[in-house]
Amino acid sequence: MCDDSLFDFLHSEIVAFLYRTADKDDQDQCISKLESLGFRVGQSLVERFTKDCGRFKDDLDIMKFICKDFWNSVFKKQVDNLRTNHQGVYVLQDNRFRFLTQISNGKQFMDTAPRYLAVACGIIRGSLANIGVNSIVTAEVSAMPACKFQIQIQRA
Repeated sequence: MCDDSLFDFLHSEIVAFLYRTADKDDQDQCISKLESLGFRVGQSLVERFTKDCGRFKDDLDIMKFICKDFWNSVFKKQVDNLRTNHQGVYVLQDNRFRFLTQISNGKQFMDTAPRYLAVACGIIRGSLANIGVNSIVTAEVSAMPACKFQIQIQRA
């Protein structure tokens, strides 16, 4: 329980620090920096979580692992909904996303929500990259603290 609070505070402070120290012109690069930070974290985490796992059969099997085991280890709950079009696009819905519950349950902070989702997008993309899946991960918030992560698998 204490570790969870420390992780939440660290995440909030990293986001606040980057935006506080950035110039007005560099605000767009903050999200890129946060996403690359999350990418590296995701690579490390999935390496540790999959060391005792067998091989994955396909992309859907990988996404089920991300939604259940990985999400539970990182965000302390499973994804509420996983949808796919069976053509390489997956949508993960989390109705009470951990990084957004600390901000608000209302709409007053909708414009700052992408700041707090950039690290999570990077974590997901980094974990998939380390498994061998190149992807594009985007996040969308329609009502706080719920969010949807869209993962588009890049075919070689």
